[in-house]
Amino acid sequence: MKSRNLVFALAVIVVVSAVFAIDLFKKPIVIDEKPLETEVTVYNQNFGVVKEYRAKYLHEGLNSVLYEGVAANIDPTSVKLRAVDGIVNVYEQNYQYDLLSKDKILKKYLDKNITAYQIYGDKKELVEGILLSSSGNQFIIRDRDGRIQILSSDSLVLPELPEGLITKPTLEWLIESGESKNQTLELSYMTSGLGWRSDYVAVVNSDDSALDLNGWVTVTNNAGTTFYDTSLKLVAGDVRRVSQAPTPSRDEYMYLESASGMKAPQFTEESLFEYHLYDLQRKTTLRDREQKQISLLEAGSVDVEKEFVYENAYWTTSNTKVNVKLNFNNTKANNMGMPLPKGIVRVFKKDSEGKLQFIGEDNIDHTPKDETIRLYLGDAFDVLGERKQLNFKDLGGYYEYEWEVELRNHKDEDITVTVLESTGGDWEITKETHQHIKESNRKIKWRVPVKANGETKLTYTIRYKKWWQ
Repeated sequence: MKSRNLVFALAVIVVVSAVFAIDLFKKPIVIDEKPLETEVTVYNQNFGVVKEYRAKYLHEGLNSVLYEGVAANIDPTSVKLRAVDGIVNVYEQNYQYDLLSKDKILKKYLDKNITAYQIYGDKKELVEGILLSSSGNQFIIRDRDGRIQILSSDSLVLPELPEGLITKPTLEWLIESGESKNQTLELSYMTSGLGWRSDYVAVVNSDDSALDLNGWVTVTNNAGTTFYDTSLKLVAGDVRRVSQAPTPSRDEYMYLESASGMKAPQFTEESLFEYHLYDLQRKTTLRDREQKQISLLEAGSVDVEKEFVYENAYWTTSNTKVNVKLNFNNTKANNMGMPLPKGIVRVFKKDSEGKLQFIGEDNIDHTPKDETIRLYLGDAFDVLGERKQLNFKDLGGYYEYEWEVELRNHKDEDITVTVLESTGGDWEITKETHQHIKESNRKIKWRVPVKANGETKLTYTIRYKKWWQ
């Protein structure tokens, strides 16, 4: 009885193995057609997610499938394949990336017979022999007479492409299909080499009270393939990854005249988890090894405040530089109100001839709507500050310092300078010429008016409690 069951089991194994063998020895199904649809989502951390749909007839049972044209920088561990209108099971996946090249072809033919042409002027002589080595544009063979010949690889003739070399990155699958039919396959995977960044160009008006803002996104494709006529989405935010690579960058200035208010954008924006997703409302082509710039936003007549800032730390020597900043609110009421991806804001202003001149730039971080953007553009030429200590007292349980900040305005207009002092510990202002604002325990602020071609002195006394008593 046991021997009969054993024979039956062996018979089943033989039959199943035969079925598998028949399927596996079928000619591989090559999926190399242009995708029916492609969607690329790019993150600003040098990676992206690709989703594409292709249709191919699969036989019922096991199929050997070659899926050509995926990104050369694909992460094979992120691949997900499913049938849109059927059932398929992927039993095995191989990523073939040994791409065709002259050196790789010659390595495959080492110690094998090859044919070449020896060129003498206008004549060519056929030479056959065993390939011994190759280097650069030369190769060495032993011909049929045993002679060693050094020839140029430009004259080499090979009978066929060696096994294992491919012309484009390819995924190889062992797929079981539930039925024989034309299957629409959805493939998604992650790839490195995709990145994007934001750049902004602002033009301030003549009295620095308003600006026009243009936002651009620069998409870089070094993924190793071209994505034709694809949907494009961009994710802004600090997405955690286990390892990252730097994003390629290239500086460019772009500017378009803006109309008043915010122009209808090419991208729509929505929240995605704790990030923001920008969806381009048309198809585009991302060619391999190419940068593409797309307009993100255009906002005109944005109210702006120019601020002069003089800042010191209480333990440092005097600083004479007064910073110049432009501040504006990212609100709908101010013709904006869109979450802004991080990037560089370059600021221009027209000179007396109406030509744009560069006046400074600053980085902004990812900025939600209804937040204030502050751009540090440089240091004022005609506004100076000087800070000095006037007095010091040891009052037993306290230290008391008296400071003077002199602000000099050489401009032909009145200004207000924001004076910032960094401090710490248990402190209080006991005397001052201008009312201070306590921004935090470590930051004190004064707003000090200074007349045109004049100067103003801010003096204050600050008392610190000795912490060790």
